[in-house]
Amino acid sequence: MRTQVGIIGAGPAGLMLSHLLHQRGIDSVVVDLRTREDIEETIKAGVLEQGTVDLMTQTGVGDRLRRDGFVHHGINLAFAGTMHRIDLHELSGGRAVTVYAQHEVLKDLIAKRLEDGGDLRFGVTDTAVEGLDTEQPTIRFSHEGQQQELQCDFVAGCDGSRTYTRFLIPAGTIRTDFFRQYPFAWFGILAEAPPSSDELIYAHSDRGFALISTRSPSVQRLYFQCDPETNPDDWSEDQIWEELQARVAGAGATIKTGQIFQKAILQFRSFVCEPMQYGRLFLAGDAAHTVPPTGAKGLNLAVADVHVLDRALGAFYDAKDTGLLDAYTATVLRRIWRAQHFSWWMTSMLHRFSDATDFDLRRQLAELEMVTSSPSAAKVLADNYVGLPLT
Repeated sequence: MRTQVGIIGAGPAGLMLSHLLHQRGIDSVVVDLRTREDIEETIKAGVLEQGTVDLMTQTGVGDRLRRDGFVHHGINLAFAGTMHRIDLHELSGGRAVTVYAQHEVLKDLIAKRLEDGGDLRFGVTDTAVEGLDTEQPTIRFSHEGQQQELQCDFVAGCDGSRTYTRFLIPAGTIRTDFFRQYPFAWFGILAEAPPSSDELIYAHSDRGFALISTRSPSVQRLYFQCDPETNPDDWSEDQIWEELQARVAGAGATIKTGQIFQKAILQFRSFVCEPMQYGRLFLAGDAAHTVPPTGAKGLNLAVADVHVLDRALGAFYDAKDTGLLDAYTATVLRRIWRAQHFSWWMTSMLHRFSDATDFDLRRQLAELEMVTSSPSAAKVLADNYVGLPLT
């Protein structure tokens, strides 16, 4: 087989890149180890920045998003027995976020690529890449019992945090020590219950952090800070609801309960590799970086990466201009490191650390008071939360 861009990974980065390239008339083939059903049925939360929403809408994959997504013009910070609203819309000049699950984004992208005649290969095995330092790299894989060879001009490594493609960059030319493991995790649940709040609540409490979110009029998504070694099966539904309520009760919020149908532990890590390219290979999304979920940046960073890569590949095929491709790593890292800082800031401001002293607690409360009382500090949070414009 022959294509222009071979894309490894059918997650947000890979599918969005394939979609954007198609609109430029650039061919691609997407391969993924997972089945289509696995990709579409793995439930993941999603808070979409304004730029992500605009890009999906402008490129024809925003119909269900506009119909089913929940536009949030603000968020709430709960601490010290009070609730404070951050008006994202006003502070950011009219921007907002939309709550729309990641797997719903993937369903939309898969459906659109297939409608447009896209070549998506699910359930592949034995993937191998050769010739990245040549002008014609090759992707080999097995699909439906047959060995396949895909010749291409470029390879996009979009295969998530359990990446294979990142390790194609020689050890002497890549740094992978930009890493932080946090000493806590999130206990996340999905429950059949109406929303407890019209907008997200980020709660700081003596018992630890909690996030009150929503997914639909009948399904809630909620989280609370826990030990990374926590076994969700050790917690009964009554214990979970009691813990969540205890972490927001002081601020006057009331959790609406219902049947819990999913429990999971989300680990907290920060990671960035540099560079994000080698020869004809370009990494995007979780294959190159990971952020804690506090800042809601994971999917949005993946989209921002491929927005840059799409433009760079467009310049190459339009005019054989390699300038944007050469600058890809430097371009995307500016946004990635800003998102890393924002995610770290939100995490450190809201969570209880195991070695925290009374000094640390007072500092956190002072920081939260500053963010909720100073318009300039609140604007910093709002601008970063709704996301910088895609560039």
